[in-house]
Amino acid sequence: MIKQFIYTILLISIFYTSCNSLDNKTTETMILSDSSINDTFVTQDKVKTESQIADSLPKISPKNMINYAKSLTGTPYLYGGTDPQKGLDCSGFITNVFNHFDIKVPRSSVDFTNYGTEVSFKDVKPGDLILFTGTDSTIRVVGHMGIILQTQDTIKFIQSTSGKAYSVTTTPLNKYYQGRFVKIIRIGN
Repeated sequence: MIKQFIYTILLISIFYTSCNSLDNKTTETMILSDSSINDTFVTQDKVKTESQIADSLPKISPKNMINYAKSLTGTPYLYGGTDPQKGLDCSGFITNVFNHFDIKVPRSSVDFTNYGTEVSFKDVKPGDLILFTGTDSTIRVVGHMGIILQTQDTIKFIQSTSGKAYSVTTTPLNKYYQGRFVKIIRIGN
């Protein structure tokens, strides 16, 4: 208990000192290595603002991204998969598409929750990412995702699904997916 108290005071002190010495373009992040607080308890890392990240990303045309994503149609679903030769899960599919254009993105769908810029339905464009809950829509945590292909008439997106198609496939935003909808985000462009 005393050890945890000392570490907490030390952490607050380090955080206060680092926050007072920063400019407004970077922040210092303190990360506990685990919840039990051991001897290696704090690391520091520079974090870029969202606009700095967007400015540093290679520009990718939505048309090129969509064409590459469509070229993966039929790739089998594989939980944890990121290699189209073996199979892709939903976030592995997204990771593969963005990595193809030298853009690094989170590997897990839940890590996209606070990534990119949120876009409203009225502003959605092809190439935006659509985020959904997992299969249990009552648990409102991102667990699935796809890339918007079409916005006229019916929104359509491409995804790697473990459902009936069990592969990379194009899907309309139907009632099932509307019930699982979380948000739409844009990365870069």
